[in-house]
Amino acid sequence: MEVADGFPGIVPIRDSKAPHGPVLAFPPASWASFIGELKADRRA
Repeated sequence: MEVADGFPGIVPIRDSKAPHGPVLAFPPASWASFIGELKADRRA
């Protein structure tokens, strides 16, 4: 998985093994919430 930066207002994500395949794009707040949950699960 690759997460790109430098795109104001979206967080684009793609499969690093298929770089020319589809891209998912999330609002920054949604992505931050997702990452926050991953970090919280890591501490549990």
